[in-house]
Amino acid sequence: MGKTDILLESGTNELEIVEFYLDEVAKEDGAEGYRGFYGINVAKVLEIIRLPALTDMPEASHPAVLGAFNLRDQIIPLIDLAKWLGKERAESEEAKVIVTEFNKTRSAFLVSGVTRIHRISWQEVEAPTKYVSALTVNSITGVVKFNNRLVFILDMEKITADLNPGMHEPEAPEPQVVEQVRSRKLRAIVVDDSNMARKMVSGVLEKSGFEVITAEHGEQAWNRLQDLRDRAQQENRPMQDFLDIVVSDIEMPIMDGHNLTKRIKEDHLLKTLPVVLCSSIITDTLHHKGMSVGADDQVSKAELGQLTGKVLQLVQG
Repeated sequence: MGKTDILLESGTNELEIVEFYLDEVAKEDGAEGYRGFYGINVAKVLEIIRLPALTDMPEASHPAVLGAFNLRDQIIPLIDLAKWLGKERAESEEAKVIVTEFNKTRSAFLVSGVTRIHRISWQEVEAPTKYVSALTVNSITGVVKFNNRLVFILDMEKITADLNPGMHEPEAPEPQVVEQVRSRKLRAIVVDDSNMARKMVSGVLEKSGFEVITAEHGEQAWNRLQDLRDRAQQENRPMQDFLDIVVSDIEMPIMDGHNLTKRIKEDHLLKTLPVVLCSSIITDTLHHKGMSVGADDQVSKAELGQLTGKVLQLVQG
């Protein structure tokens, strides 16, 4: 399977996922090992290859880092996904390597095999319960139910962040910026399904003086926005009396960020709210998708240091 092409229209609340599996070593002699099914957004996948020759990496940050390989003059680290998840992977001749790019970083993940690509609606992706999230160390952002199996959507950003702590840590805001934001009592809603990312983005804005409310996916944010809109109408006040800006991830169960943005910009009152898309899959190739649904700006999670400046420019404009 070579390089993927994203053909989906923006704002339709659809995505394509690459389904793959991890085969675990049987815990008892004669027993069958467990096969778990997982998914990753096609937008993050560059290509899928056979296991290449590896070079050891000195003092690798985690035992799941198996080494590195050269792919078209780029050195890419290879992560044993099963080992990172605390599982013992069974050796297989069908093993594949999924080469990814998100947060402006290329990584590769060793898996037992790849099945197919599914085109589905985000409404088919269920957010994991708090109990399931706790059992999986918050490493799952969604669950898709097919006829004979569950497919877990992994939080790839959390995996790479755990392997590279502090990699994209933004600098502290300047004191005059904080004072300016606090004096105006600016308020933002941060929408992200990843607990880690939600705290990180909220933290950036809160350190800059913003009052922040959060939502775990687009539908939850949309319901809150409708409540604020109805209140603004009832009290005959502008939306900015209740909220100044929306900062949203793109990949989310139930309703994604593109669809949320499209709904906001098509609403006669909410359309005055600036929307910033903040996602790991914002690239030069996919930037046009956010523009087509009316996003006022876009920033990669790898460049969170730019977020406050972009947000301030929009609320001042």
